[in-house]
Amino acid sequence: MPSLVQLEKLLAADPHDPFVLYAIAQEHAKVGAFERAVEFYDRSIEVAPDDGYTYFHKAKALGAMGRTDLQVNALNAGIAAAKRAGDGKALGELQGALDELD
Repeated sequence: MPSLVQLEKLLAADPHDPFVLYAIAQEHAKVGAFERAVEFYDRSIEVAPDDGYTYFHKAKALGAMGRTDLQVNALNAGIAAAKRAGDGKALGELQGALDELD
């Protein structure tokens, strides 16, 4: 994975690249900067709303922040996205994460 500095350069070149936005979110989450991570997951979702894994990782970040209410919302939105995309693997992981919260 490129460094955060490299990712920010890539983002400057294309501010709507969903993979770069997702990767920046992952880098922030990795160091515990969950609020910043959620900001970048949201930006990625804006440009790629059918990527269930972005919702999955957003939900994990929200859970780490103790925001279970928003975590459930993110998982439900991710389930809908995975269904739209026909992504059974993401759907299963999202549903599993939601079931663990119940």
